[in-house]
Amino acid sequence: MTRRAISAVFFDVDFTLIYPGPTFQGEGYAAFCARYGMTVDPSRFGHAVRAASSILDAAQDHAYDADIFVCYTRRIIEEMGGSGPRLDECATEIYNEWAACQHFLLYDDVAPVLQELAGRGLKIGLISNSHRCLASFQEHFQLRGLITAAVSSSEHGYMKPHPSIFEAALTLAGVDARESLMVGDSVAHDIDGARRVGMRGVLVHRSDDPAPAAGVPVIRSMAELPALIN
Repeated sequence: MTRRAISAVFFDVDFTLIYPGPTFQGEGYAAFCARYGMTVDPSRFGHAVRAASSILDAAQDHAYDADIFVCYTRRIIEEMGGSGPRLDECATEIYNEWAACQHFLLYDDVAPVLQELAGRGLKIGLISNSHRCLASFQEHFQLRGLITAAVSSSEHGYMKPHPSIFEAALTLAGVDARESLMVGDSVAHDIDGARRVGMRGVLVHRSDDPAPAAGVPVIRSMAELPALIN
């Protein structure tokens, strides 16, 4: 059977299109914690993030719940050595600030590629597991006019890889899954979830480390994407 041509490309947002600035690195966490009377070790941040990741993976029903992310943030603080009566208060502030676009940077290769794809007449969509306002995201990063459809899990109610969030984005864009591509940095959330509803996938793996087995094309830079779609 001949595969349909791609007419729409959907993107994950965090760590696919944008990445956190200093506010959400080790020193930034230390600054948050200091305001709540806690001292943490910034050098343990990478280890802490890896240790906390199991909390997000354990959300088996994939319903969006802010408490899951607050618990995840709390674990990061604890793994960095933080403790005290205001721990939950600090974790909640960090979670709330994650939604603020000014703390993030757009990867340099993103805007030119989105402009090229839109110029070809492809529809562009966003599917995000965060609670960030995607309208504000488009405005802040000057992407207004390029995005056809945007769905965040906090508004939709379910997170990737739940099929309903992909289906909602497809419906909003007015496209069929078989002519749509999902681009993201997570095999479990972005790639596997998209493929379950019939979409194709591309894994973005910007690290120099070996890429995980994804069963789909893997790119190191967004600049490689237009040629793949050709």
